[in-house]
Amino acid sequence: MIELPYGIADFHTIRRQGLAYVDRTAYIRELEQRGRPLVFLRPRRFGKSLWLDTLANYYDLTRRDEFEELFGDLDVGQRPTPLRNSYFIMTWDFSELGARGDAKEIAEDLNEYVNRSRTS
Repeated sequence: MIELPYGIADFHTIRRQGLAYVDRTAYIRELEQRGRPLVFLRPRRFGKSLWLDTLANYYDLTRRDEFEELFGDLDVGQRPTPLRNSYFIMTWDFSELGARGDAKEIAEDLNEYVNRSRTS
């Protein structure tokens, strides 16, 4: 029986646990060819978070040793780009920040969050 990863936006978990995954990694080459900042506008529950996590795993230097396991049977694993596993990736979850208060309070919350992230 195929196990669908409903509500899971963690590429690493999906691939390691063998959950169903629709391969969209061929688009990584296209993203690199465009070479400019892009905006991903899609409706809710449309896979934006999973796509960004897929990109983070693909480009993350610390995932280099897991490349074959994570991407080997996917399109980009068969034909990787020169930029694969080339960057240190930082991930922040802004849902942990409060959006209340004035600009100064929000800036302080953001600063505190970023500083906490540096030590974890």
